[in-house]
Amino acid sequence: MTNEQLNSGNPRVDIEYRRKKNAEEMKHQVISFALMIFLTLVAFVAVAYEGFSGWFIVPFILILAVVQVIFQLYYFMHMSNEGHEAPKLFMYSGIVVGFVTILCYMTIIWW
Repeated sequence: MTNEQLNSGNPRVDIEYRRKKNAEEMKHQVISFALMIFLTLVAFVAVAYEGFSGWFIVPFILILAVVQVIFQLYYFMHMSNEGHEAPKLFMYSGIVVGFVTILCYMTIIWW
């Protein structure tokens, strides 16, 4: 992607390139949206099904939530595009600090 020329000097080529990229990005967003709807339905079915215990449902729903957050960050908030390295760094740093904080408090309380 970095080797591709964004402005060729020919307006027709530039418009076709942008249309192609927009169509590709829209396809990714529609697929991601459909997957998120599917994951939401799976979570509802897991909760409604009487055969699953709470020990299975809670971690399962948390895993589905993490997957949906990843889809939203990378496809709907365009974090997969170039030029978002600094926001990614701050977000991942915040996630690590939050995880370590929760882990520390859980360790203090349970042991």
